[in-house]
Amino acid sequence: MMKEKTISRNSWMKYLDLYKREIAEGHAVIGKWMKLNIEFIENGLKEKKFFYDEKRADKAILFIERFCHHVEGKTSLIVLEPWQKYFLACVFGIVNDKGKRQFREVVLVMGRKQGKSILAAAIQVKFAFTEKDAGMQIYNLAPKLEQANIIFNVATNMIESVKSLYKRARKRRTDMYFPLWNAKMKPIAFNSKKSDGFNPSMVTFDEFAAWEGDKGIAMYDVMLSAEGARDEPLNLACSTANYIDDGLYDELMARSTSVLLGTSNETKLLPFIYMIDDEKKWNDLTELQKAMPNLGVSVSYDFIQEEIRKAESSHSYKLEFLTKYCNLKQNTISAWLSQSEIKRTLCDKLNPEDFRRTFGVGGIDLSQTTDLTAASIVVKRDGIDYVFCHFFMPANKVDELAQRDNIRYRNFIELGYLSLSGQNFVDYHDVMNWFLMMKKEYQIYCCVIGYDRYSSQYLVDEMEKKGFLMDDVIQGTNLTPIIDEFGGLLRDGLVKTGTNGLLQSHFASVALKKAYNDNRVRPEKVDPKKHIDGFVSVIDAFTVRQKYYEKFKYRLENRRGCRWDCLIFYSERKNQKRI
Repeated sequence: MMKEKTISRNSWMKYLDLYKREIAEGHAVIGKWMKLNIEFIENGLKEKKFFYDEKRADKAILFIERFCHHVEGKTSLIVLEPWQKYFLACVFGIVNDKGKRQFREVVLVMGRKQGKSILAAAIQVKFAFTEKDAGMQIYNLAPKLEQANIIFNVATNMIESVKSLYKRARKRRTDMYFPLWNAKMKPIAFNSKKSDGFNPSMVTFDEFAAWEGDKGIAMYDVMLSAEGARDEPLNLACSTANYIDDGLYDELMARSTSVLLGTSNETKLLPFIYMIDDEKKWNDLTELQKAMPNLGVSVSYDFIQEEIRKAESSHSYKLEFLTKYCNLKQNTISAWLSQSEIKRTLCDKLNPEDFRRTFGVGGIDLSQTTDLTAASIVVKRDGIDYVFCHFFMPANKVDELAQRDNIRYRNFIELGYLSLSGQNFVDYHDVMNWFLMMKKEYQIYCCVIGYDRYSSQYLVDEMEKKGFLMDDVIQGTNLTPIIDEFGGLLRDGLVKTGTNGLLQSHFASVALKKAYNDNRVRPEKVDPKKHIDGFVSVIDAFTVRQKYYEKFKYRLENRRGCRWDCLIFYSERKNQKRI
């Protein structure tokens, strides 16, 4: 009873109301991703996916405003802005049904000079003095020790400036030590030789967008996995956009946007993404507030206007401005479709019998390893694209992959959307046999089938011998028009996938990576562990349909009165490869 009373869970947040009032009155301007962040929190509270502990939120905010000082330029106490109070209330006040902090990973991405470092340092100080986890280890992680020291030095200066705090701390050569509860705060650089031995309670990943390659991702994963013994660990990843490709920033942004769009099953990640919506308005001060919530507070309007003038007269500096102030990575990556958009593809289970004597196009995405292989047929009828998609998986791998991917693959086998094929590798003959089955049993003919040019050539040769017209599809930014067309049709409710939940999960796992200084995109996974094979097979089908549309227009439209029997008879009599 005492525990329940202490938790004091509420259904609403006063700091959320405060922030919303600031937005409504025009004192704050937020972009697409922060609007989704607020919806995410509001819906989670309403649906009781998590709860609000007002005391824990107030404790965090009051501690920072009473004990944490500015350490550069001015030395006054920190006065938190409404957006910062909302941020802290979410991080420390949102709890699960056991009263523990809900979110383990917090991602904060915003423009330059918005006070990220001082906020992160204040959170670390708060954590060190109020989270009495025995033997706490608080780390600042960066590729180089010099960079890791930035937030660490701010935090230690905050502690040293307050007598009541400093008397409980001891500054040592490499860390700050808290003897009363055997805790330490320490900056560390990447260490490829020693990836274990950590037992962190809190880790700050500073300017993670500048971390290059797989090394940064590996260190991030090491720290998360090392926290297993901690009751309420916290990982704070804060950064401004950078130019580094395929690093930790890309991975966290893809995961974060997927969470906000409602297509992720993650429950411990909370993203705060401040960036402009319209790149054409990059020099508009109102638009800039979406990336710079502290504009006019930690950075003056006069300074930004001068930076704008410099960017307007220099192309290279404009790119710098777009990246650092607008917070637009020039090759951005983010989740593509929302859950509500994907739900528009749902309909009654598609029965091939209902599509007898129709023409369509096909697509194949062959697994490069031992995972999933996907095959799709798209049939347009009455202006709607109906997608039949079937998956193949090695029999000896199904349970292993189900555990790895957290997907009940055997359920999809029972539903008829997945077939076991081969023992340890997919037998590609099963893929061909599926197309043959759809042709012979249901008379659903593929005018042309698209495939990745890196697919197995023997399968392509075998399918051509069986009479299928095959065409390779180059994977890359060249598919941008097709992806745009598909996305538009899907959002208009003109793409139907029936009850194929496996295919729909693949749609949800798609992220689009924007090309450098361009509007072209290429599909990626929101997470390396996710699959998009089904999506790729569908896009391959759409690609070849566009390419061959004029040639097969009459058939592909499946108009009533189509001379079906004559066409098929002529095709088979001539023993042609192309249908």
